[in-house]
Amino acid sequence: MSQAEDSRAPTAPQAVTPFAGPASLRQNELSPESLYEKCTALARNLWWSWHPEVTNLFRELDPVRWRQLDHNPIALLAEFTPQRLEARAAELVLYTRINQAYRRLKEYLAAENTWSNVHAGVLGSKPVVYFSAEFGIHESVPIYSGGLGVLSGDHIKSASGLGIPLVAVGLFYAQGYFKQQLDIDGYQHEEYLQSRVDTLPLEPAVGADGLQVTVSIDTRSGQILAKVWKMAVGRVSLYLLDSNVEGNSPEDRELTSRLYGGDTRIRIRQELVLGVGGVRAIRALGIVPGVYHLNEGHSVFATLEAVRGRMDRDGFSFDDAVREVARQTVFTTHTPVPAGHDRFDGGLMEEHLGPMRDGLGISHDQLMGLGRVEPHNGSEPFCMTVLGLKLSRRANAVSSLHGNVSRKMWSSLWPARVEEEVPIGHITNGVHVPSWLSWQMLQLYDRLFPVNWFKRMGEPDVWQKIHECDPGELWEIHYALKNFLLQFVRRRLSRQCRRRGESDAAVEAAQSVLDPHVLTIGFARRFATYKRADLVLGDLEKLARLVSDPDRPIQVIFAGKSHPADEPGKGLIRTIANLHHDPRFAGRIVFVEDYDINVCRHLIQGVDVWLNNPRRPLEASGTSGQKVVLNGGINCSILDGWWAEAFDGRNGFAIGRGEIHSNPEVTDARDAAALYDVLEKEVIPLFYERDADGLPRQWIRMMMNSISSLAWRFSSHRMVMDYARSCYVPAAGGLSCDMHSR
Repeated sequence: MSQAEDSRAPTAPQAVTPFAGPASLRQNELSPESLYEKCTALARNLWWSWHPEVTNLFRELDPVRWRQLDHNPIALLAEFTPQRLEARAAELVLYTRINQAYRRLKEYLAAENTWSNVHAGVLGSKPVVYFSAEFGIHESVPIYSGGLGVLSGDHIKSASGLGIPLVAVGLFYAQGYFKQQLDIDGYQHEEYLQSRVDTLPLEPAVGADGLQVTVSIDTRSGQILAKVWKMAVGRVSLYLLDSNVEGNSPEDRELTSRLYGGDTRIRIRQELVLGVGGVRAIRALGIVPGVYHLNEGHSVFATLEAVRGRMDRDGFSFDDAVREVARQTVFTTHTPVPAGHDRFDGGLMEEHLGPMRDGLGISHDQLMGLGRVEPHNGSEPFCMTVLGLKLSRRANAVSSLHGNVSRKMWSSLWPARVEEEVPIGHITNGVHVPSWLSWQMLQLYDRLFPVNWFKRMGEPDVWQKIHECDPGELWEIHYALKNFLLQFVRRRLSRQCRRRGESDAAVEAAQSVLDPHVLTIGFARRFATYKRADLVLGDLEKLARLVSDPDRPIQVIFAGKSHPADEPGKGLIRTIANLHHDPRFAGRIVFVEDYDINVCRHLIQGVDVWLNNPRRPLEASGTSGQKVVLNGGINCSILDGWWAEAFDGRNGFAIGRGEIHSNPEVTDARDAAALYDVLEKEVIPLFYERDADGLPRQWIRMMMNSISSLAWRFSSHRMVMDYARSCYVPAAGGLSCDMHSR
């Protein structure tokens, strides 16, 4: 089996030493039970997901089933008896590697010499509680939909790596986000699959009584119950609330089953469980937070429950409790689009927050005022972001440009301040390097970079070593990764054709699409219209010429989902997916179904160019392009989000000059022209300019410039260190170096 479909690209055989020693020692140390227990312990902590040597262990046990089971080690081990596992480990000589992996996990969990102990010691007794509506940690744990979830997953992985005392809170979505399938006409259909708890790294979160913690939330229309699961992500515990509890109504038992599904009433009830239920779960587990970090507005009801708790426990007045909780609260906003902020009318708020309001001793108008820009405007709905900004003392956007947009968007909350003094700072998003770095590039970096470079990945000097790499070697690694990507895409496309009942000829054609020698552009993200997936389709005649150029052709791989209710987004998918019927684009423009972490990993590791062309300034940050950087890909993007502060003229390509027109249609036309201009005049010529050895030396130089100037700046380790220094430590009462407080 080719492993390109796997969670990482194929790996070279690893040199291992067969287990040696007395038989009695082997039986004592490596009995079937202990070997099975060690593998199970590895599988039940998602630490394995960012350690390729451990991933390889599971894959080698049964490569075919590993792929079929979506790279789920718990499901894989369930098919082994301890005796069969022992036999397989003996056959493959895995004893030493299993023992080493198990020992490394134990040492990692027990380590005390972490970054946090030196730089954020105050958090040791005042941990951070990090709330998010979704967490994208690995494709085998489908409780995420896209960028926000993957960012949350990377955040807690880096918190684990840095040793920051942090626990995370989310919801357990038994059906997750939908699986995407396109019909013969290219129209998206959604399928929801039920997850099996016994194949996920979940265990009941138990209280002091040894029983699984269950919380209750009162509403005017009845009580909602939720049980709590625990998931280990390295050193971080992720607690997930699940409303599928006996005692709930049938509707409420399904409340947390799907991510971002249902109407406004379901949304407010989910957010009530996440925020209010989350704080109650933490309290029931005996965790006393020093910091509440609310990642986007979905969880901000947590602040009201925290206020109520201070009033009950410490006898504070409402106003005093608000001041105390706000001092501890960090709020991150990700949404530069006004429609993206959750808003609820007074009726929904009274039904769901009425009992909370009673406990706080405030009126309905006072409660609504907390979520209004104009507190006394009776026609204004309750906005979750407004509550988050009002009940936090440290607020941030997720890129420099997004900070400007957010200060302008919410400036009316501080009418006495000029826009530049609105207290919303920014911490630019980053990505978890170990999760997104290909095995081949990891081997290269391990050889070039200083020993233990992973512990210094935020230092620019470490990454400058890439310039010492032989250009031919870097290009060969990239070419290999590109081939793995194309093999993966061909298998996916042929499988799509079979499922749709297409002809044998169509299946065969799918198995030969794309050419590894051709400039390959990747575009993958949520298909919201403002992300303009069809910008490159603005001039189909010109695109056809670029695709079919006999000397310097291009090819494009698309992937992404549209929200089930977003018909315009589905229309974009349909338009792009149907291009393969046009002979001008057949085999050169393809759409890969069911974009997830696994598809993303293949794309960002193998493309030549990553295309991103949102309508500026509507991309808050974007992180997919940061993942591409780690693997040697080049970004070609609108100067929006992170790219607006990353592009220096030598590390990628810019579409346009960052200007926008008051008329969006004019902006779109300008940007489409700029996109073709940069492709024809910069990207394509540079890629196909080869020396006598067939190497695109200037392109390779740009790859090196991209890695050396960007990888250290846009890692989630740097991001989380920024949060710790400027938000977490001061919120917990430590020495402040904070530009976000107010």
